[in-house]
Amino acid sequence: MQLDAVLFDIDDTLCRYRRSGADVLDAAFERTGHDPFITLSEYHDRYPEFVDDSDSMADLRERCFAAIAETKGRDPETGRTVARAYAAERDHANVEPLPGVEEALSAVEGLPVGVVTNGAPEMQSQKLAGIGLDDAFDTVVYAGYDAPAKPHPEPFETALSELSASPDRTLHVGNSLQSDIAGARAAGLGSVWVPDSDEPADPEPDYTLSTLSEFPSLLSERTATDL
Repeated sequence: MQLDAVLFDIDDTLCRYRRSGADVLDAAFERTGHDPFITLSEYHDRYPEFVDDSDSMADLRERCFAAIAETKGRDPETGRTVARAYAAERDHANVEPLPGVEEALSAVEGLPVGVVTNGAPEMQSQKLAGIGLDDAFDTVVYAGYDAPAKPHPEPFETALSELSASPDRTLHVGNSLQSDIAGARAAGLGSVWVPDSDEPADPEPDYTLSTLSEFPSLLSERTATDL
């Protein structure tokens, strides 16, 4: 079966920060002089609560840090101060491509190719530019801004519409089971998981790859077996 299109996630699928979030958070607390009362896992856990209602990444982070501060009996403004320091430390263009990106994109040359990513346009566009892929995609859907955040099916449906693609003839490639695999399944797309952890595969993806360098072989096998 020929594919109509292929979609990719950005964070920890196409690229990753050269400087870890934990390092940036430590620097933010050092910059503000506050003791480190927020952990990176707390930030990531609360992040989805604010995606759909925030105006920008800076606004989202300030809301998130303020909420964590309030939960811990701190002044929410202290959380906002730390969030602003975090923003000052984070360079969204300071990213590196993950193994196999070049091979994966070469394998889909000639097909409509898009991105469906959770994150603000001003942040995610810098990452694509940082790895030289700012002009590589036919559409980029910023979920949480152009549409509800993944795993809601709408951002995938938006990309399908813009690429004139059918869901059952489209693959989405991502690292997150909760956002990418669950979202792709909800929208009726084939799902390709490139895990960055040892977590159990739930929900179960259609395909699992060790790295994106295996993606060309997957495409060949999929076509050969008429899946």
